[in-house]
Amino acid sequence: MALSRILTSDFGKSLFLPAHGRGNALPDEINNLLKRRAGLWDLPELPAIGGPLIKQGAVADSQKISAEALGAKQSWYGVNGATGLLQAALLAIARPGQAILMPRNVHRSLICACVLGGLKPILFNLPFNADRGHVSPPDDEWLRKVIEVVVREEIEIAASVLVHPTYQGYANDLKPLVNRLHALGVPVLVDEAHGAHFATCVDEGLPESGITAGADLIVHSLHKSSNGLTQSAILWLQGDLVDPDLVERSIGWLQTTSPSSLLLASCEAAINEWISPIGKSKLKNRLDEAREINFRLKGFGLPLIDNQDPLRLVVHTAVDGITGIDADNFFIARGLVAELPEPGCLTFCLGFSVHRGLVDFIKERWDELLSQHSPHKVPLSFVEPPIPFLSNLSMDCGLAWRAMSERIPLAESMGRVSADLLCPYPPGIPMLIPGERLDGERIEWLINQEYLWKKDEFSTLRVVS
Repeated sequence: MALSRILTSDFGKSLFLPAHGRGNALPDEINNLLKRRAGLWDLPELPAIGGPLIKQGAVADSQKISAEALGAKQSWYGVNGATGLLQAALLAIARPGQAILMPRNVHRSLICACVLGGLKPILFNLPFNADRGHVSPPDDEWLRKVIEVVVREEIEIAASVLVHPTYQGYANDLKPLVNRLHALGVPVLVDEAHGAHFATCVDEGLPESGITAGADLIVHSLHKSSNGLTQSAILWLQGDLVDPDLVERSIGWLQTTSPSSLLLASCEAAINEWISPIGKSKLKNRLDEAREINFRLKGFGLPLIDNQDPLRLVVHTAVDGITGIDADNFFIARGLVAELPEPGCLTFCLGFSVHRGLVDFIKERWDELLSQHSPHKVPLSFVEPPIPFLSNLSMDCGLAWRAMSERIPLAESMGRVSADLLCPYPPGIPMLIPGERLDGERIEWLINQEYLWKKDEFSTLRVVS
């Protein structure tokens, strides 16, 4: 009963995911479905309905129509979020023992897929912004240097992963990166969980989607960047580098055999929104509104960071000597709830709802926050992680994860191999993965992260015995 009451609570200005804004932007067909008798829609994989891996039925027909509408060869709906489909996609493009080239800011789900599939993550570092503690996505020149190291060290890559956009809405031109990786003869998986709306092509100011950039597999979270319910997602396949049968086998390993019919309907409705003229018009209005909100808040002096997704509003709290975590706690108590608090920033997800009066509301809360902090506080800055440009693990990550281990104080872990996946969630980006060996610089940096993130669980670490 306590949870049921909380679910209907008033959280004030809710600028967090899912992007439908607590139902305000849900597609009409889902709203109408939910108005029917509770549970009427909770059905199994009846012949007329089918499921994501069944060749006949409404779901199969819907997936085919969605793929054709966006120019993909095939698509699969997911009911385990982008997590399940990212993992299935990765397991479909590499065999146990093979190496996967991926940026350091991959989501933890992909590292877990490497553990599950016996894959070797080859992690490349990214440009670091010391003023905010964020990494930038790679551009073509950065990736060229990464590949130079891969070739020089004679690392055989079976597949590659790109993240586009980041949680905070940073994105670079994707097509040159895809082309460069294809030149190596490897398939490209794009984690576009936060960029489903890029695929609509409704706005020239939006980054290009992995679909039009020619990636082989693209995963969209339909609750993060479309109007789907939580856990709804879609995987797109195109080109000839990936066998669709392998994709289906991998999905079968990781998705439930009893998929929610409500979530499957939500997948269809979310895609229908993006391919319909009315839905595209609504999205264009939301993007224009978001840019206006950004422009007005900057005019009032809020320190907003420029990014490539208008729907992500990133407040650079560090310039005023305030952590995003402290700002978040202050705002929540005053009816303003963000999506992502970090040591240097606070990210708001505008989503697809209409936001009346939001500019004045945020400005008032920000002015209150500043009035409670010293005007002479020194801006915060952040130390770049002391990690190699290209990381090859000291121990297979799957073996490290499953090895006999012990929990010790982080400060005493010098020379030990991590058996832990250490990351704040959200955003779920690993600071340390199983199989990495700890040195003095890395330990010092992680201890500093414990202080910045105010996460007690960082104080100890599970290491291989």
